[in-house]
Formats: sequence, structure tokens, C-alpha cells
Amino acid sequence: MRDSALTAAPIEPAPAWWETAACVFVLFMLTGALIGPIFAPTQEETPILRLAWLPVYAMTAGLLIWRIDRLWRAWPAMVAIGLLVLWAYASKWWSLFPEVTSRRAIALAISCGFALYLGAAFRGPHLPRLLMRTGLIMAVGSLIMVFAFPAYGVHQADNAGLWRGLWYEKNQMGAVMVIVATASAACLASPDRRRLIPALALVLASALVLATQSKTSLLCLVLGVGVIAGFWTMRQGGAAFAVFAVWAAVAAAGAGFLIWDSHSVEILEVLGKDPSLTGRTEIWEALMTRVSERPWTGWGYGAFWERDSVPADWIRVETGWLVPNAHHGWIDVLVQLGWPGALLVGGMAAFAVVTTVLRSGKAGVLEGWWALGFLAAFLMLSLSESILMAHQGLPWVLFLAVVTRAVLPDFVPVSLAPDPRGVYRSRPRIVPSSAHVVRRPVPVRSARARAPGGAHAGGQARRA
Repeated sequence: MRDSALTAAPIEPAPAWWETAACVFVLFMLTGALIGPIFAPTQEETPILRLAWLPVYAMTAGLLIWRIDRLWRAWPAMVAIGLLVLWAYASKWWSLFPEVTSRRAIALAISCGFALYLGAAFRGPHLPRLLMRTGLIMAVGSLIMVFAFPAYGVHQADNAGLWRGLWYEKNQMGAVMVIVATASAACLASPDRRRLIPALALVLASALVLATQSKTSLLCLVLGVGVIAGFWTMRQGGAAFAVFAVWAAVAAAGAGFLIWDSHSVEILEVLGKDPSLTGRTEIWEALMTRVSERPWTGWGYGAFWERDSVPADWIRVETGWLVPNAHHGWIDVLVQLGWPGALLVGGMAAFAVVTTVLRSGKAGVLEGWWALGFLAAFLMLSLSESILMAHQGLPWVLFLAVVTRAVLPDFVPVSLAPDPRGVYRSRPRIVPSSAHVVRRPVPVRSARARAPGGAHAGGQARRA
């Protein structure tokens, strides 16, 4: 009954088709699909790639101007994101490579602008639908690359035989497909009756995650889809079942933490992972030493992992291999922007989680609890991949879109008819303000005079 009522209630209309098409293109570019492996196979910035992003910047500017009437309502998110971008840009004054920091901070600002637009324009279920449809296109494209062009779609040297689809590495495809699967699950859990395409996208995205054999992506997939399935089940089961499910989840989480704390090595071995998480723990220990040298400023946004970076060379010497990034989002923010940057990002994440949980009974139902599922997968992925503060990255853009949606008021259904008050009212025939109207005082009879048997009646009786 509740779902049918939500379905019957009118929701905010989706953006126009040309807005949706522009967003599909920008989202495709933010994933780094296809264009990077073809034009920059060594994963270095090239003039061709910089030119390819100019249409994205132009589209972002146009979309922001078109939706300026909605953006001002999200001013708290604009302030928080603006502070983060300003801190990233200010780090050029102490950066290892000031030019690199300036260029990437500008790209970060444009990506943040698109995130603000995305969160303000695609309200309710429209954002997960957009992600589901865009992801379905990329999933089909990945299958084409794997079977028609295996030299691009399948790893040839490292991780030989594993699928990478339209991207450089299997982990990139795994992360994107987790986002697609989470959005598809949200479309299935929402009151929308269209089920075929979301179900197809969920199955296809999950299969591609399995094809990457990425344990991190698989864990994020289970967590993101599991959160959505859990909230959907609690709503279907009623209040008593919801209370039981919450307590069971808390107990399971506590038990899981205790088991991990005492048997983490055995668990990793069962999962086929070495205790160092493929050398990640060694990277983290070495990086924290660099963080302690500049705890409040960092080494400059986007500059630490440059090829000529001396501190990065120290990390590579200590670990014994060419480390491309921290493989940990929070440590990467620390090493680039210090504790101020990490605290800003952490505050935004905490606000987004708390607000989204509090709105899970209203806005969450309409969107199929997509924001909660995405945040769960995003925060888990940030502990293994450097996705925070990415100047051109889909997970970071979607995170900021969730923050933007969190500060906006709950959606109010659009009225089917205008306000009936005043529909049958007619204008006065004589305008009181006309110069030809002679205004006379209107006699007002007192209540005593109007009352039966009052003073007026008594006077007439005396005259009689």
C-alpha cells in the first residue's frame, strides 16, 4: 500500500533529453573509459587528452548556467566544496610542482561544479536511473572490447587473462561496475514498476565484477547491493522486522569486527590475498612517514606522485616497486593536503551518511536507497583505492552529488492542479482607487442596536 501510494504521487520530472545526453557523455569521460587506453596507453597526460576534456568543461559550464535557479538552494554544499577546492589550489604555494597543482585544482573545481549540478538537477530516482542506463552502455561496450578487441579489453601482461573492458585496469572496471550494479539495484527497489532493464543491468554489471576477479570490487558490490536489499526488506517486513533486522546487523557487524581483529591473516589467506594486501601495507607505512614531515600542508595537490617527485621515489625505493598511488584514499589526501584536507573530506562524509540515514524513510524510498548503498561501497573502496579528491573521477563526483542532495530540502510532490482558491473570484466592477468614486463612511451599527429588544427598539417603544 505504501509503495503504491508513492508510485501514484507525482514526482519531480526528469531533466530534458538533451541534459540527459550531455550527462551521459560527461559521466563516460569521468570513468576514463576507452579514450585513455587508446590515446594514452602509458597512463600519462598528453595534449590529446587535454583537448578531449574541453567539450566536457564547456558542457559543465552550460549545465551550471541552465540550472542556476536550483544551485543556490544547495549553498551549504557549495561552501564546503568551495573551501576544499580553495585549499587544493592554495597548496600550489608549497607544492613540489606548482604548475601541476594549479592545473589539476582547476580540473577539480570543474568536476565539483558538475557534481553540484548533478545533485541539484537529478533529484529522487532520476540519478540512479541515469547511472544505470549509462552503465549499461559501458557494460555492453566492455563486452564488445573483450570479445572483438581482446588486445584492449583483456590484460595481456600483468593479470593476464583478466577482463578490463574499456579501462586501463581491471580494478577500474570493477569500481565502475559496482556503481552500475548499485544504481540498478536501487532502480529495482524503488516504487518504479519498470524492472526489465534494471534487472539486466544488475546481472551484467555483477558478472563483469566477477570477471575482474577483484576482491575489493566484489566486497564493495556485496556491501552496496546488500545495504539496498536490507532496507527494501525492512520496509516490506514492517516495523517489528525492521527493529529485529537492525539489531541483527549491529550484532553481525560487531562479531565480524572481533573475528577480523583476531584472525585477519587467516581470512585474507582464505580469500587468496596475502597479509600485506598486495604490498599495500608497506606503502601505507612508508607514506605515513612522509605525512609526518608535512602534517598540516601536505606536499601539494596532485603533485606527490609525479615521475620526478623525490618523496615518491623514496616510497618506491622502500617498497621495491613503482608505486603509482597510495592505494588508500584517506592517506592520499593526507600526503597531498595534510590534516585540514582530510578533516574537510571526513566531515562531508559524516554529514552525508547521517543525513541520508535520517531521510531513508522518505527520500530514500523514492530513490530505492541508492545514496546509502553508494556511500557504503564508496567508503569501503576508499580504504583500498585512491578515489578521494580525484580531479577527474566518477566515484568522487557522485560522492559530492550525494552531499549536494543531502543539503537540499526533501522533495515535495508537484501538484496536479493549481491552487483552487480564488478560481471563481471576479474583480470588482468599480475600482476603489478611481478618482470618480466618492468615498462615504459606512455606518456601523453597534451590537446593542442590532440586538432584539436593544436600545433602538426601546426608543421606538417610548415614542409610541
